[in-house]
Amino acid sequence: MDTQNPSAPPRAQSAPADNPTRTRRHGGGITHDNTRHTTRFVVIGNHLVQHKELSLLAIGLSCHLQSLPTGAGADIKSLAARFPEGPTRIAAALRELEAHGYLRRERHRTTTGRIITRTVSCNQPHAARRTSTDTGCPPAKRTPPPQRRTVQKALPAVPQPSSTAPALLQTAIDLLATLRRHDPRLLLSATDTAHLVPGVAAWLERGVTPSAVRHALTTGLPDEPLRRPAALLAHRLTDRLPPPPPFRMPSAAVPAPRHPLRNCEGCDRGFRSPETEDRCRDCRESRCPTPSARSSRP
Repeated sequence: MDTQNPSAPPRAQSAPADNPTRTRRHGGGITHDNTRHTTRFVVIGNHLVQHKELSLLAIGLSCHLQSLPTGAGADIKSLAARFPEGPTRIAAALRELEAHGYLRRERHRTTTGRIITRTVSCNQPHAARRTSTDTGCPPAKRTPPPQRRTVQKALPAVPQPSSTAPALLQTAIDLLATLRRHDPRLLLSATDTAHLVPGVAAWLERGVTPSAVRHALTTGLPDEPLRRPAALLAHRLTDRLPPPPPFRMPSAAVPAPRHPLRNCEGCDRGFRSPETEDRCRDCRESRCPTPSARSSRP
């Protein structure tokens, strides 16, 4: 029976198929000379640094992003100024990280209304959300929650005028169009204006001047933003509608007095007149002949 030579070196074992980075040469490969970090370090998972699909540039870029403090510049321009790879390669690496869930770019609106983009670096892209203080990020692809469909309420009813004269309605339209000059919050759409026109016309036909209507609609408005200015104006048109003007009986025609019949002292013709008149109108205007002139005629 053969005996094994104790002085022969052991057979070199082949590297496992699932670890191609391990050298097949006996005694070769990487060794580590590690010193434990106590300050200025970041924990990086092997799922990132040994990722089989990410490029080396994307892996290194993700490590750099995870080491940055909150608020540091992480846009393409800032990264291109920091590294020599250039904007094109950096943009491609960011897209790789975003596709595999190691990066999110979210758009937010600031208090001034400006749209900004925030870069979110995820150290565990597939970790489940646990608590609000968890450092893991949710999966890159999420189904957005369904948006609630808001139904716009109908505007309150407004008083209706008894007359639809074009001049009256045009005056009401012009009045509503100028309300925004007194308060910018009273900028009305064409649909809101068409709804409010009859209510303004009802005020105008009751004898209220346009300036008085405008004062009633724009005075004493609340300080907070007006969510539905047309609804507020419709309420005021109805709630503050003045009464109709007082009804006046039409004055009846007074018949002319019927004076007694008398003879004119100038021409002896009969005419009706008060007792203070003794001559007819023609004689008063010296157009009638005197009695002596009438007697001298043949």
